[in-house]
Amino acid sequence: MKSIIVGTAGHIDHGKTALVRALTGIDADRLPEEKRRGITIDIGFADLDLGDVRIGFVDVPGHERFVKNMLAGAHGIDVVALVIAADESVMPQTREHFDICRLLGVGKGVIVLTKKDLVDEELLQLARAEAEDLVKGSFLEGAPIVAVSSRTGEGIDELKNALRDIGLQTPARSDDFVARLPIDRAFTIKGFGAVVTGTLIAGEINEGDEMELMPARERVRVRGVQVHGAAIKQANAGQRTAINLGGIDAASIERGMLLATAGRLRPTQIIDASVQLLNDAPRALRSRQRVRVHLGAAEVLARVRVLETNGEISPGKQGLVQLRFESPVVAVLGDRFIVRAYSPQVTIGGGTILDPFAVKHRAKDFAAIRARLEILATGDRAARFAEFVISAGVAGVSREDIAARTAWREEVIDSALAEAKVNGAVMNVDRRFLSSAAFDEVNRHIAVEVAAHHQREPLSRGLSKEILRERFFGGASAETFRAMMAELEKRGSFVVEKEIVRLPEHTRQLSDEDARVQDSLEKMFRDAGLSAPNLADVFAKAGLKPSDPRGRKILQLLIDSGALVKVHGEMFFHKSALDELVKKLRAHAQQTSDRAIDVGAFKDLAGISRKYAIPLLEYLDRQRVTRREGERRVIL
Repeated sequence: MKSIIVGTAGHIDHGKTALVRALTGIDADRLPEEKRRGITIDIGFADLDLGDVRIGFVDVPGHERFVKNMLAGAHGIDVVALVIAADESVMPQTREHFDICRLLGVGKGVIVLTKKDLVDEELLQLARAEAEDLVKGSFLEGAPIVAVSSRTGEGIDELKNALRDIGLQTPARSDDFVARLPIDRAFTIKGFGAVVTGTLIAGEINEGDEMELMPARERVRVRGVQVHGAAIKQANAGQRTAINLGGIDAASIERGMLLATAGRLRPTQIIDASVQLLNDAPRALRSRQRVRVHLGAAEVLARVRVLETNGEISPGKQGLVQLRFESPVVAVLGDRFIVRAYSPQVTIGGGTILDPFAVKHRAKDFAAIRARLEILATGDRAARFAEFVISAGVAGVSREDIAARTAWREEVIDSALAEAKVNGAVMNVDRRFLSSAAFDEVNRHIAVEVAAHHQREPLSRGLSKEILRERFFGGASAETFRAMMAELEKRGSFVVEKEIVRLPEHTRQLSDEDARVQDSLEKMFRDAGLSAPNLADVFAKAGLKPSDPRGRKILQLLIDSGALVKVHGEMFFHKSALDELVKKLRAHAQQTSDRAIDVGAFKDLAGISRKYAIPLLEYLDRQRVTRREGERRVIL
């Protein structure tokens, strides 16, 4: 059976609640104050089984003071029943509710002329004409107009047939998204605990699922699921749903929170969006203006930054803005919202979220930002995927980042990624997605930087990786940087040697004088054997001044070639001396029963003082030639 959500809309006292009662037999006014005052204050709910279509009704208050309650229920409806009393015709809240439905992207509906029994045919036709004029050029142009009397029942069957036909024509909700349930009610049932209700706008919720309460990010477990008052195992998108939650108290749940698939979404406080202002908005929307944003079932205050060149969006016009919320919200690409003035509280427009995790923009970047947001507004999924990746630069984005921005299921992310790769826009680097353009650009920058370093210091092995990270990988994690460098090396762009990066063709060319100094230094260390010479002394003997950096660079060449080994601090030994020492140790081990040697015996064997013995023994421990046991070493 197909399930749809029908929301009522219209002015106060135009008979929305009475109409729902006539259709379903259910009084959607549940609060004692509503009964006493005879008006709807908060949203109410009812359901109707029409055979092959099951309707969940969301009945909303019509009074202008309760529009924020109306908005909590309006999100997620498939069809609107625009209610107009035949004896009063179109009124202010009729227009505001109708504007809200248009701004929220409701695609189908029916116009219901109530209180037919109170008017003659002439007034009824006048109301019909005014209704047609109101919806001209909108999604409701040409929609069925049904005149009814909730008191006598006249026209109710005709309305049911119209709703059934519309329900059958309403497209099924996409199954490309994870579960999201904006919470419009939370309460406790004795013996069951916390219960939340709302319209399941995407995905499905199963009994036993682990979910997450956003933006608090609290993990909860689904203990039970109800749809239209009946316990079921699974609720699907497009159904009014009650969820019994375990692991949380109802007192900590508020209207406006979101129940979502665990680990998929994240809170945010800065978004980029497209906004459409109503023709009758009292004034233009300008930067720094404080507004009320209704998103899902939540109302959140925000400051506006207009991204248009003229700094404002005029009534009736569309434009791009950044909204900076005063408290966290949960939003994804494509979510619609309503904007109301801070004071007086009137609806001024609505919009669509384009980038849920935006950063603050500089005015000089507005042109590029607008071009980027145009892709997010109009592109297909692969183009939007690629744009999120491109905008991240060398930092790239993870699969989790894409999921949080879009609420796409894993298979939808895979499909968008595959298409973006075919287009050449996106590549994988380790576990992150990176734009091919950003990768090529950073490759070029590093090549220029490393080549310049080789030019400046031909005796240097290369440039420090940390210098490259600071200059070209701002914002990227250490893992992303390492993965990028590994990918660049795999492609043959560079050679990475521990903490040094060099071009593949780089070789350190020595002048005749430097070659003479290198040979002299190596000879002095070789002749010193296991009595490591002082660096200042060997540099002086080689004809180098203490301030001349060539000495250190040539010393590094000897270390890189393996001729010299750094044992401790400024203590260097020629490799031949260390190789000879290892041979002596192993020969000594053959002559002892326990293959052990103490410091004294080691000094005698090597013919050195304690000054050199301890650092050498510690070096041999590190090289796994020996293993310390108490005051002795076991020769391995």
